Amino acid sequence: QVQLVESGGGLVQAGASLRLSCAASGRSFSVSAMGWLRQAPGKERELVAGISRSGGSTYLADSVKGRFTISRNNAKNTVYLQMNSLKPEDTAVYYCAVGRVLGTLGTVVSGEYDYWGQGTQVTVSS
Repeated sequence: QVQLVESGGGLVQAGASLRLSCAASGRSFSVSAMGWLRQAPGKERELVAGISRSGGSTYLADSVKGRFTISRNNAKNTVYLQMNSLKPEDTAVYYCAVGRVLGTLGTVVSGEYDYWGQGTQVTVSS
């Protein structure tokens, strides 16, 4: 059974940093591009960052460019989201998602996922 477990969320002040982790189990995820999405109260879920199967290509939403970094360790089946200079508008539940088998980063950006995690709450106070 495929499982995605996110961790690293919490309550921080504006300007602080957090590192989210998503540990995957059940199969190797090196064959899939992966992504981090978030959903704030009353808003639609949005893609924050994506990363290709090898980790060589990444995507960042304009709202987080220069502040967030996505990376992965395929040996550990884990993807990370380093979030710096956090703002109150970053407050949301953050979800890890696994793209289609052998799918490209582009398919993740397009919203094609096979699996979702349960999410981890990030709250940034002003």
